[in-house]
Amino acid sequence: MKKLEGKVAVITGGNSGIGLATAKRFVEEGAYVFITGRRQQELDAAVQQIGRNVTAVQGDVANLTDLDRLFATVQAEKGTLDIVFANAGGGEFVPLGAITEEHYDKTFNSNVKGLVFTVQKALPLLKDGSSIILNASITSIKGSEAFSVYSATKAAVRSFARTWTTDLKQRKIRVNALSPGPIATPALDGLVSPEETEQLKANLVSSVPLGRLGDPDEIAKAASFLASDESSFITGIELFVDGGAAQI
Repeated sequence: MKKLEGKVAVITGGNSGIGLATAKRFVEEGAYVFITGRRQQELDAAVQQIGRNVTAVQGDVANLTDLDRLFATVQAEKGTLDIVFANAGGGEFVPLGAITEEHYDKTFNSNVKGLVFTVQKALPLLKDGSSIILNASITSIKGSEAFSVYSATKAAVRSFARTWTTDLKQRKIRVNALSPGPIATPALDGLVSPEETEQLKANLVSSVPLGRLGDPDEIAKAASFLASDESSFITGIELFVDGGAAQI
């Protein structure tokens, strides 16, 4: 029997990168997945790549009406949920002194507001004993240059894993944070100009003891572990999947 056989999962930001890799792995391991993303064309392509046992719902996690539509779809199609991977989010390099209100609001809306309400709106559908996985980042404990707003949002995500573990203990719902290091995704490529991308990657690799960027499926494997009964006595943790980048 596959480790996620018969499970129903929601993965926000499931149209690319870590979210898409996780959706693929969850389906391979027996789950039915609902994925979200802001761009319909990318969602359609993701559905084709995943191939089966997937429903795509276009929307922005920072838009509460879009979240309501997502969970109405889940309820109509499956009735209940077993797994939520609150993965959607993003960031930009902006040094202190150049931070704008627009940058602050955009980053906190997607990474914090969107995550909070994704989880809260999922609660009525989540079975007791379900698994909630929050996508954090090693930046929450690192002093990454020009990345302060993004890093602060990920510190908030780590805090939520602790407090929600307490809030949901009566329902035996497990809440864990997953903190990737530098991963080879389209989002990484989008942080800087094409001319600067290779230098950025070289700088990141130099900080990783294993000497390379991570692959999105390596994060997906960790998410699968936290989603499954293999981690049945694990809650409130931050699982670093970073090649050692934040550990030494």
